[in-house]
Amino acid sequence: MDATNNLPLQERLEHKRTLHKPLDLLILLLLLALLFYRLTFLHLRGPVWSIAFLCESWFTFIWLITVNTKWSPVTYKTFPDRLKNRLEELPPVDMFVTTADASLEPPIVTVNTVLSLLVVDYPAEKLACYVSDDGCSSLTFFALVEGAKFAKLWVPFCKKYNIQVRAPFMYLATEPDSSNEDYLKDWKTMKDEYEKLDRKIEVASKRSVRCELDGEIVDFSTYQCNNHPSIVKVNLFVKVILENRRGSSDGIPSLIYVAREKRPKYPHHYKAGAMNVLARVSGVMTNAPFMLNVDCDMFVNNAEVILHAMCLFLGFDDEVQSGYVQCPQCFYGGLKDDPFGNQMVVLQRCVGYGFGGIQGPVYGGTGCFHQRKIIYGTPPHIDKQSNTTNMKDKELQRKFGYSSEMLESVSRTISGEPEKNASCGGLSEAVEAAVRVADCSYESNTSWGEEMGWIYGSMTEDVLTGQRIQSMGWKSVYLTLDQPAFLGNAPQGGPASLKQLKRWATGLLEILLGKDSPLIAVATKRLMVRQCLAYLIILVWALRSVPELLYSLLPPYCILTNSSFLPKVGEASMIIPLTLFTIYNIYTLMEYFICGLSARAWWNNMRMQRITSANAWLFGLLSVALKLVGLSETVFEVTRKDQSASEDETNEDPGRFTFDDSSMFVPGTALVIVHGMGLIVGLLGLQWPGGGGGNGPGLGEFFCSFWVLLSFLPFVKGFFRRGKYGIPWPTIGKAAALGSLFLILCGWRS
Repeated sequence: MDATNNLPLQERLEHKRTLHKPLDLLILLLLLALLFYRLTFLHLRGPVWSIAFLCESWFTFIWLITVNTKWSPVTYKTFPDRLKNRLEELPPVDMFVTTADASLEPPIVTVNTVLSLLVVDYPAEKLACYVSDDGCSSLTFFALVEGAKFAKLWVPFCKKYNIQVRAPFMYLATEPDSSNEDYLKDWKTMKDEYEKLDRKIEVASKRSVRCELDGEIVDFSTYQCNNHPSIVKVNLFVKVILENRRGSSDGIPSLIYVAREKRPKYPHHYKAGAMNVLARVSGVMTNAPFMLNVDCDMFVNNAEVILHAMCLFLGFDDEVQSGYVQCPQCFYGGLKDDPFGNQMVVLQRCVGYGFGGIQGPVYGGTGCFHQRKIIYGTPPHIDKQSNTTNMKDKELQRKFGYSSEMLESVSRTISGEPEKNASCGGLSEAVEAAVRVADCSYESNTSWGEEMGWIYGSMTEDVLTGQRIQSMGWKSVYLTLDQPAFLGNAPQGGPASLKQLKRWATGLLEILLGKDSPLIAVATKRLMVRQCLAYLIILVWALRSVPELLYSLLPPYCILTNSSFLPKVGEASMIIPLTLFTIYNIYTLMEYFICGLSARAWWNNMRMQRITSANAWLFGLLSVALKLVGLSETVFEVTRKDQSASEDETNEDPGRFTFDDSSMFVPGTALVIVHGMGLIVGLLGLQWPGGGGGNGPGLGEFFCSFWVLLSFLPFVKGFFRRGKYGIPWPTIGKAAALGSLFLILCGWRS
């Protein structure tokens, strides 16, 4: 036997944190020392010290769970070249792309993602790409049909010249540096054809679209879109745009368009519902044992990504190690130094790698590979045959629905039988079965969204689904490649960034307070204790807003009331907060340097975390609170996705913070007003007399107030700017009212 057959497909890499571990413990020790100092003098001080003690206790808890997560980071190295020596035939993979609103997610973006998937380095007959269009947009369908025509040129071109970046908008944006005349000629042809495709979609977006597929006119007037309040339903619509038949010479995977049915009396559960429809539709059409899901703007950047993922699925002795394979979310065209703090480089490397050393990374909702049997609710270490034979037909129907084709998919998947490849008889023959399982009433009285599939009950259905998988006993794996597996588009500007972060904070808090909370799963299921604590880092984002907001209000309160919450510069105890502040900032700065980022990027992320906490996280908390008392329901908000392979072509500064009339900017604006008033009053000596009993504010309170203003510098500048770069007057008025209430409170306490 060839010795290469015994070589491992993956290698576990444990990252040493020789310097960071002592600093972790030192910061924890300083936090405990600060709490002890507070407790020692708590009976001699007023309510300000009590609030400071409670906030600092919360900060200590956050640091504890952070240290727990970061303590033992792990990643894996994969060897895709060894797969061919290990396997005679690669397993099939179904690929899912989700889009919801053609106005916020331009169809040309979706087309580029689909094209990059159709040309990955993997046998075409083993792949099928499903696109879920929750807006049932004739423009999106038209763009996919035209994109499929372009694919017949693009796929051979990429394979002929071994093109690595396979999203055409990205690859064709740069003039080639080559002397190969044949290549230059073909490149020019691709450039011209892609520009024609782009123009055709652009023209179609401005008029009524006439959709034609295989000579048949597709009348979208019968498939009404629910984006407009007056429209009450979206009719079910499944079309095979491309079909790869065995023996086909074009080498292009199948492409299937799905617009699921929606009706007012049936909850559609946003993206989670769309993913479950794709799982069922693909189950009755191709039924691949592995599935990949990406957002419509997340194109393939590493053509071998599926081969790398298979190394992790097939490379462990115990399958429990790879319940799902998550790729880090990386972004193209990112602004220098990450001015909006949403590129998540350090978060994914330091915290994400830490998750990898426990029970595996969080499911991020895109760039993730799943096993179909796990999505169907199969726990690890279970006998394949007995799992289905022990379930009677009625029990299977109760859990998975009434479709006989769906039940056959489930039986084959769980028992490990070869997939039923509908392409043998033609995918078109399976469309009727696909229509049945995509019906809006199909999930009624089943376990979809509860015990299997993508789990309902949170705006962040991805995190909830991944946690459910890990609670069953599975682990997950982080797939980190030198050339990022996928690249997406990060939102830019204040409104888009904070809107996305608010949605995340809302959904994560829903998980924490829901019936599937990790605090419950760790006691009743198979979620590890350390993994539960690691989940809390992100699940408490919304809750963090309250102590951080209160703590940021202490400096101006103390200045205005002539009191203090920090030791004076001359006191020995001042060494505790001063050392803590210094070491923590050095520690975080080191993390950014290790990740290859600049000090400016560190500062941008630090200030954006303060801005996010006081605005997006706070509104996420309010959204959940209103939901709990029955006053409103949380609503899934689609983030705008734009596409540009180059720098902003306008003269505007894309890194400058922007505002809109959203109430989300009121808390941050109020903080700036309060701290500004505090500094002016304090520097002029106009505090209320006697408020602090002779123990007035020191340098610490003034420095902290200045630090907050520095963190909210975009808001400070927003007072003096106009247009989208300035804070709207209604927002300033509301913030001024809150500032006045704070002044009244300070005067009453004095």
